[in-house]
Amino acid sequence: MRRFGLIGKDISYSFSPGYFSAKFESLGLKECSYEIFDLPEISGFSEILSQPDLCGLNVTIPYKTAICSFMDRLDPDAAEIGAVNTIRFTRKGLVGYNTDVIGFTRSLSPMLYPEDTAALILGTGGASKAVAYGLTKLGIRFRFVSRSAKDGALGYADLNQTILNDYQLIINCTPCGTYPRVDEAPPIPYDALNTTHLLYDLIYNPEKTAFLKKGSKAGCRVKNGLEMLHLQAEASWEIWNTEPTDLP
Repeated sequence: MRRFGLIGKDISYSFSPGYFSAKFESLGLKECSYEIFDLPEISGFSEILSQPDLCGLNVTIPYKTAICSFMDRLDPDAAEIGAVNTIRFTRKGLVGYNTDVIGFTRSLSPMLYPEDTAALILGTGGASKAVAYGLTKLGIRFRFVSRSAKDGALGYADLNQTILNDYQLIINCTPCGTYPRVDEAPPIPYDALNTTHLLYDLIYNPEKTAFLKKGSKAGCRVKNGLEMLHLQAEASWEIWNTEPTDLP
């Protein structure tokens, strides 16, 4: 058997088991399975490691940063980002990767206009770090936005028409609006949005969050995180099935 799975907290809604189960069936991989490991605390990760036949894991909210300390080695991108969402089991230990940045940049790029030069990143968790790294690769400057202004981040209360005129991209990296609390939206001044803005939400359930609905109403370009999720999942699968050649 080859077992794969997802580590996170309160993640029964995740698309990953269905996605990979369908993939295994289409490829005729009867020896492969994918399951949920719902952990109340990251300390429970040690118990997962004692289970047999594990070949690879994905990591989601809220453990993408905390899981780094359990890795024997980090891929350069994951080390730079400071967050891991894909773990490969190797003969020389656990290797952490970040495929969120791959999924994000590949899904965002086709939507960009030449004038899309600056972004506001809503949230400061593990996913936001991958987004920031991806924006840097795309040559787009950014500012973080959190509940209160700190460490160079803007607070939601700081956002106004002038600031939104300077930032064409607004990327939601928070869980605000996730099922079942689908009526919630990040507290930005939606009346300051217009057709020059692109709203990107990492959330994929529901398909159109309150954040994206408000953006659409203002005439913004909008996109959810489903394609990003597919792309990062495929990148994870490639990592799990490619023999690493650069392990120490």
